[in-house]
Amino acid sequence: MQEGAASAKTGAGMEAHAALDPVTPDEKTWGWFAIFNIWANDVQSLFGYSLVASLFISYGVSGWTAFAGLIVAGLFTMWMVNLSGAPGEKYGIPYPVLARASLGTQGAKLPAILRATVAVFWYGVQVYFASTALALLIRSLTGSAGGAEFLGLTGIDWVSFVLVWAFHIFIFWRGMAWVETFLNIAGPFVYLVMIGLVVVLWQKSDGELLSATATIFANPDATFLTEFNGFVAIVGTMLAYFAAVMINFSDFSRYSSSKASMVKGNLMGLPLNMILFSALALLTTGGAAVVYGEAIINPTEIVERTDSILLSVIAAITFFAATVGINLVANFIPAVNGIANLAPSKISFRMAGLITSGFAFVIGGLWTSFISEFGIGGFVNTLGATLAPIFGIMIVDYYLHRKEVLDRDALYDLDGGQYHFGNGWNNPAVKAFAIAAVFSVATVWVPALGFLNGYAWVIGAVLGGLIYNLFAKGRVPVA
Repeated sequence: MQEGAASAKTGAGMEAHAALDPVTPDEKTWGWFAIFNIWANDVQSLFGYSLVASLFISYGVSGWTAFAGLIVAGLFTMWMVNLSGAPGEKYGIPYPVLARASLGTQGAKLPAILRATVAVFWYGVQVYFASTALALLIRSLTGSAGGAEFLGLTGIDWVSFVLVWAFHIFIFWRGMAWVETFLNIAGPFVYLVMIGLVVVLWQKSDGELLSATATIFANPDATFLTEFNGFVAIVGTMLAYFAAVMINFSDFSRYSSSKASMVKGNLMGLPLNMILFSALALLTTGGAAVVYGEAIINPTEIVERTDSILLSVIAAITFFAATVGINLVANFIPAVNGIANLAPSKISFRMAGLITSGFAFVIGGLWTSFISEFGIGGFVNTLGATLAPIFGIMIVDYYLHRKEVLDRDALYDLDGGQYHFGNGWNNPAVKAFAIAAVFSVATVWVPALGFLNGYAWVIGAVLGGLIYNLFAKGRVPVA
């Protein structure tokens, strides 16, 4: 059955199937700066900072090695999103629809729900991290410590978390047209606050900040091999962090005014933001360790230590705005699209949003006491390893088998056509995913495969693509 044409969007929200319809030429209005802004705010989120800081600390490498790993990850991600975003820009289709070409009209529900699962997870985590900014603001203005703890959160922490969670619901219920402006304002202020933090820590460290950052977490017995292993692990974990956006970048690129604007936005948005943000994050983490004698990975905690009410208020508002903005764009939209794709005619935009919010409340509420105890790196790598084979399958299908040509009308024909594959499932793609996903996830959790840990995402993507190419060669109909 053919899905309907684009439905009207109102200030109160939009219907689920409208989120999956191809964009019209009039809607392709995003220039390179809009793409740049997605990356600017994605990189700048509080979780992004905490991840960078935790990698710097946990792998025991020098500041220069950590910095190099982060930059390489940014460059590789740029290359990947240019590949995955091209069909979205060309045909105006979102990720769940693009996935129908390689996995079938029904099989596409598998990668869509996997991407939605990852998005729901990150959405809940980012709600928690945004709430830490609000908690900082409340503590700064009231001077209260927060009271007794429950599940690792004080009373102020819980109030902040519930308010931020409800604020997200309020935003998507009213409509999200203003979020782009929200991001444009928040982005530059995040850098101003972080630069301010570096200046404060530089003064408190008597000018030893740069030299200390280079060595403070490094292993005194480090060798070239240990540094290289740390470098690879950092690159691999950051690729896993960006894996979700890499696979569904067509959700954003379809609004791009041209392929050139998409490529320029990715070039300006990824390497440049990674260079600046990583440098500031590493300096701030190293400086906090020098000045306060602790390895602190949440910047809101560092702000609190400065004892500056003005800086605390500015930082709290800025981190809150940046984290909420990118959470709605990078996590909420993919989650809603994936959930809506399960039953486009039955699950509305608002219903999918409420389902997302319900799971997010549980994930965010348990982050401090339970989920984070397993280690950020393990969670990031597992989620990335699960999605990686889908990326490889989609890229091989689009570029090698279909030669960058799709039949857009057939992608929306859910009862027949070349992308239905008889029963709605492209069996070679499903088999390739299952085999590659088992192995890539095993590299994260099986001790005997621990030496491949940092390569989990790359292994999953390459294996998925190679196995699919082997299974599907000569069997894929071309538009």
